[in-house]
Amino acid sequence: MFGLSVRWSLTNAPADTLAHLRKYVEEESFAKFAGLDGLRFKTWGAREGEWFEGRYVFVSADAREKFQTSFEETVGGAVGTRIIGSVPVHIEPFEVVAVVRGPAGFRSSANFEG
Repeated sequence: MFGLSVRWSLTNAPADTLAHLRKYVEEESFAKFAGLDGLRFKTWGAREGEWFEGRYVFVSADAREKFQTSFEETVGGAVGTRIIGSVPVHIEPFEVVAVVRGPAGFRSSANFEG
């Protein structure tokens, strides 16, 4: 499988940035990526005050490359970039060596389960 990691720094972002990002993911981004052709799954992750990241897994290198090229061309105007106030600090393709579904299963969700 073919992964892509996109990470923004939250180091210099306003204190409420992660709250705005959570709302954006729940209200807009989740649905957008649920319909992205060639995407197996995406996760959004964050460490408050440190970083915000999207991790994508695609069905093929071509699907990943197509998305990455398009994203890099438009990243300056991306909603995440506007909310954070800066472009990603890295955009990095990677190989997904393996995926396992544990006994608790997998649940698709637009928000954090505490």
